[in-house]
Amino acid sequence: MRCIAHLDMDAFYAAVELLRRPELRGQPVVVGGRGKPGPDSRGVVTTASYEARRFGVGSGMPLRTALQKCPAAVFLPTDFDEYRRVSRLFKRAIAEIAPCVEDRGIDEVYIDLTAVPGVAEEQGAAVAREIKHNVFVATGLTCSIGLAPNKLLAKIASELDKPDGLTVIGAEDLPTRIWPLPARRINGVGPKAAARLSALGIATIGDLARAAPALLVDRFGRHYGQWLHRAAHGLDDRPVVTESQPRSRSREATFERDLHPQRDRAAIDAVLARQAVQVAADLARRGYVARTIGIKLRFDNFLTLTRDITLPAATADPVLIEAAARTALARVLLRRRIRLLGVRAGNLFLREGTLAEPDGLTLL
Repeated sequence: MRCIAHLDMDAFYAAVELLRRPELRGQPVVVGGRGKPGPDSRGVVTTASYEARRFGVGSGMPLRTALQKCPAAVFLPTDFDEYRRVSRLFKRAIAEIAPCVEDRGIDEVYIDLTAVPGVAEEQGAAVAREIKHNVFVATGLTCSIGLAPNKLLAKIASELDKPDGLTVIGAEDLPTRIWPLPARRINGVGPKAAARLSALGIATIGDLARAAPALLVDRFGRHYGQWLHRAAHGLDDRPVVTESQPRSRSREATFERDLHPQRDRAAIDAVLARQAVQVAADLARRGYVARTIGIKLRFDNFLTLTRDITLPAATADPVLIEAAARTALARVLLRRRIRLLGVRAGNLFLREGTLAEPDGLTLL
């Protein structure tokens, strides 16, 4: 029997900010954009403290909406350099106890505890408490851990007792603890799939488990339908992957105001040049070169498009990346104001003579 943990840092960005501003503890804090929104702000909430969440403030919400829901909130700008620094600290603290870790972003990981000494005690809870302690000592932050036989159930479990939670789920707990939950709680069931399930009278994971597999395949296709049936029964054999080659690197920015394609051309060029340098640095740091360079544009009417350039040879040179991005941009007829601009490097290869840094613990 495997023992898999999903560790999720509690309100990570807000928690990091509170380390620097302890006087704000207990207050509703919202992190996103450049801080408190103005009347024309385009920023969105990156995260909110649990005090702010009680007012209905959530990630991805426009900052202006968050201000309406919680006028007393303290709004702070994002500082991703600091978040990445703290992210490295908590991941190293985990690796000191359990080295088999799959990085799932800046604030969450999967951990395979199966071979860790002492994991047999309390179904892995003893080791999980040790990890939580190590993370707190390294960062001063709390995290929530879900323990289960697989990644799918561990992910659900980590969300059941936040913040600072520790939840153990076994196969025998499916009927009482998993099946009553909304189907949307399965990682991989998005809003559209949940709406389609609801139209079939399937609201909970238990409803999904009781649904005929043939019905799911008929309505969702063979692959996804079969996966829905397995997921509802808590079945998941995916391994914890400690290293994987990235498929692309990108940087993008949503502007505070829509940029005019002619009058604001200098600002557009400056952003594109900065993003090219950032993408090049990301590639070089990880030991990769890219063969495809592209741009992403979103206009004021929310139309989004991309353009790609295939280079004769793979590169991590910021000058070549910027030149290719400008060529890609020139292929777009710019008639509307620009809301978002991004640069992407794809079709990646390991640079000859280097040892690439894996997409794992030291990536951020």
